[in-house]
Amino acid sequence: MELDRTRIPQHIAIIMDGNGRWAKQKGLPRTAGHVQGVETVKRITEECTRLGVKYLTLYTFSTENWNRPAEEVAALMDLFLKNLEEEIFQKNNVRFRAIGDRHRLPQAVLNRLEEVERNTSQNDKMTMVVALSYSARWEIANACRQIYVDMQAPCNSDKGEWDIDERMVARYMQTSFMPDPELLIRTGGEQRVSNYLLWQIAYSELYFCDTFWPDFDEEALHVAIADFQSRERRFGKTSEQVKEQE
Repeated sequence: MELDRTRIPQHIAIIMDGNGRWAKQKGLPRTAGHVQGVETVKRITEECTRLGVKYLTLYTFSTENWNRPAEEVAALMDLFLKNLEEEIFQKNNVRFRAIGDRHRLPQAVLNRLEEVERNTSQNDKMTMVVALSYSARWEIANACRQIYVDMQAPCNSDKGEWDIDERMVARYMQTSFMPDPELLIRTGGEQRVSNYLLWQIAYSELYFCDTFWPDFDEEALHVAIADFQSRERRFGKTSEQVKEQE
């Protein structure tokens, strides 16, 4: 499939859904689906880098996922720890970042996460972001708390200077280091955003497909991007206004 290489979305966010159902269809334990899902992450990371995507954000583990059976949570954390390999980042010149509530992560996972962030901090071809122990409502509430704390600081005693607008809130979001996603992909057949990047996807194009994440390959990614490229992004303007600006 031919893509317009001048219109590749600079930031793609993905809800990687369907690992468990993929495994169930094959008569395998759910963990087998997660293991195969990791291989898909590697392939899609490499392809996004090749296409020129600058930011790839992956919904890896939500705050709601802590409510899953303890055995599955432990297996997911162990899988994440074992597969956070620097090779894929260094080979593709990819910087690694994480967003989410780090306080809930096991210390071994947190230590490794921070190590890979440090070791890849100078890579600049693409940034791969994992949303780990993350939920959008938690992120927004956390931003509000931090704004309140900073407003109470003695050095910020003049509250009249604090204009809490969209730009200020955005600076306090965990994603402040990158632009909002242009394209949000969800695999697995569900058509909802599941508490993911609610602030950031206000004007993202949404793409849903039935393919389970372990089966989502480079061609499926191309189909999603081609669908994105077929759309007219107006941001509240009329088609005529958009054309005038082109």
